[in-house]
Amino acid sequence: MKWRGFRSPPILNYNRIYHHHHRRFHFTTFLRKVQPAPPRSFLGAAAAAGSNGSNSQSQGNSFLVPGATLATIFMLGALHARRLYDDNKIEEARSKGVEFEFQPDVKARFLRLLPLRSISRLWGSVTGVELPIWLRPYVYRAWARAFHSDLDEAQLPLEEYASLREFFVRKLKEGSRTIDYDPYCLASPVDGTVLRFGELRGPGAMIEQVKGCTYSASSLLGANSYLPMIAAGDANEEENIGEENNTMKSANQKSWWRISLASPKVRDTESSSPLKGLFYCVIYLKPGDYHRIHSPGDWNILVRRHFTGNLFPVNERATRTIRSLYVENERVVLEGQWQEGYMAMAAVGATNIGSIELFIEPTLRTNNPQKKLLHSEPPEERLYEPEGKGVLLKKGDEVAAFNMGSTVVLVFQAPISQSSEFSFCVKRGERIRMGEALGRWSD
Repeated sequence: MKWRGFRSPPILNYNRIYHHHHRRFHFTTFLRKVQPAPPRSFLGAAAAAGSNGSNSQSQGNSFLVPGATLATIFMLGALHARRLYDDNKIEEARSKGVEFEFQPDVKARFLRLLPLRSISRLWGSVTGVELPIWLRPYVYRAWARAFHSDLDEAQLPLEEYASLREFFVRKLKEGSRTIDYDPYCLASPVDGTVLRFGELRGPGAMIEQVKGCTYSASSLLGANSYLPMIAAGDANEEENIGEENNTMKSANQKSWWRISLASPKVRDTESSSPLKGLFYCVIYLKPGDYHRIHSPGDWNILVRRHFTGNLFPVNERATRTIRSLYVENERVVLEGQWQEGYMAMAAVGATNIGSIELFIEPTLRTNNPQKKLLHSEPPEERLYEPEGKGVLLKKGDEVAAFNMGSTVVLVFQAPISQSSEFSFCVKRGERIRMGEALGRWSD
């Protein structure tokens, strides 16, 4: 079996505190760069005006509101109004029991013509601009008001977040989230809204995006994924894989390629079916949600894949109008094993959220400039194999962060025996917080 990745084991600092790796720009410096130079005639008139003219000019400038601040306020107001409108429409439909169906529209086609990756990089540069200390509380409170963020949970005073980017990925105060440490419980990795969940069944292991639109788990996780799949009608293979999975709990010291979560041979994912006991859950993070991603359980991460792609929005409207949205978008996939077998997590990027930060791999950069976007290109893959153990995480450990809201897709194995059967304890459309139980099973 061939691995695409580093030949020598990477040296990772798992306890490394998250730092900002992008260049920081000061707000005043940014304004000076974009402010047009005054004409020479004006400069001569100003010089002849003397000290009185200088004083009056300085007084006038003290009341000048920067254009960037006005643009930020206008943007927040427009986003707030649009969010209220969309939320009202969705709540009205849900109260009537209406389930949205997939229906492409003109806007979805128009989005394909826009340079969303470049727009997202530009937005990332704007959010990285360092704001004046006096302005920070006003900007952050306006954002929190527009997107219903709870500022009381922020670990630091608002004045200490130098930029919008630092504010987006802020840590929470100790005790703001309660993690369910029940060993027979899978915890939510994020704050968000549960969009879809269920068991993977049938050929292709299809995941429902919305009613009338599905995508395969293999297309999301990668053709070389270790998703436990069996060829159609091959019952013996399912029994063999089940026996291998029963030995995983006592095989933590073995290397990844000796455990083999799935057959390494090339297989037809469209006709293959998932092994019994494979589940999925899709959670959407709104812009106002807590943006850090945590481990849903004790997890050994062994492989990382980075898929370049588009950066379409991932809001409710986009899921109804863009086919295979999460497969189209740029994403980072982490694969490994936990106490019940296979587990994978896909962090999906979106418009203005091209940057996905991995705390276990700080050097990873997403939404990089490129001449042409080719979906046929294989993902960039890295094998985590220091000392043959991978990256070991405990339930609740930080894994990654979005610069704004986005989507996380979990695919995992769980018990299905009559004495110990996994069941979800959430509902569609339900709000969930990081650390709360997604599902449980008995001993």
